[in-house]
Amino acid sequence: MEVEQAAGFSLVAKRNNSLSSTGRLLVFAFIFVVSVGIALAFAVLGAWLILPFAGLEMLVLYLAFRYIDRHAGDYERIAITGGRVEVEFFEGGRTRRHEFTSCWAQIVVDGDGSRLALRSHGRELEIGRLGDNAQRLDIARELKRQLHGR
Repeated sequence: MEVEQAAGFSLVAKRNNSLSSTGRLLVFAFIFVVSVGIALAFAVLGAWLILPFAGLEMLVLYLAFRYIDRHAGDYERIAITGGRVEVEFFEGGRTRRHEFTSCWAQIVVDGDGSRLALRSHGRELEIGRLGDNAQRLDIARELKRQLHGR
């Protein structure tokens, strides 16, 4: 999470990626070689039905790694400049933007931090989905302070 103070307030929340794309590819390749190698050894010994199941396992693993790679760059950005609150979501290669008037925007947070949202004029937008409960509570405190000087 990054906070910038230069021209207003900006908060960016990103996913915690422990592996780069190259690292994920190497892990997948290692698992693939080991799994298919074991399956081929059993196929040579006569248990050929293991091969289709190993292939299915690798397909599911490939799809999971592809999903993770596609969402590795996801982020949320909340910026308060002038009289506007701008929220930007980047998810799976698509960007969505929402704008609120800062004097009407309200912060809605559950007591345990399980849910955080911005509300204004009957619209409600859930934010803070990339953080945990404690981080959402911190974000709520900071947004309330920035919006209403509390």
